[in-house]
Amino acid sequence: MSNEVDYKKICQSTLGDELETADCGALATVMQAHEFKDGELLVTEGQKDDSLILLVEGRVAVINKTDGEEEVVYTMHEGECAGTRAFVDRTPRKATLKAVGPATVYTMKPDAFESLLDHHPRIVYKVMRALFRITHANLMRMNKETEELARYIHKTGGRY
Repeated sequence: MSNEVDYKKICQSTLGDELETADCGALATVMQAHEFKDGELLVTEGQKDDSLILLVEGRVAVINKTDGEEEVVYTMHEGECAGTRAFVDRTPRKATLKAVGPATVYTMKPDAFESLLDHHPRIVYKVMRALFRITHANLMRMNKETEELARYIHKTGGRY
């Protein structure tokens, strides 16, 4: 894949759910394409990088460090986004992202995104709605996993 942002990939993503084709084209103008090799780090936990990351090809592992050990907590699939909190809050990363095989991502910085406000306010509105939906879906998934773990521990009396 080239370093060009393909607006069609944005339309096929969770970020482009509500966007028209022309909207995806406008959004593509403020995004950058990046390619990663297997095992290459996209971002590291604690890093001050507020880019939103859209996975367009391949897979990416989301890794948290607990008690000094790294654990894959989720594997992203094409069309999914990462870094919504860092993008909105402009705070350091809470997880490490690592390519699982070759991967291509599009990134978008908050200032570049906000530059769309003057001429494309509806696109900004729709993307912010998408970010809310993405964050909510992540929270629902985590709540379900926590509930399943609690149910398992309760049934087994905490035995492994």
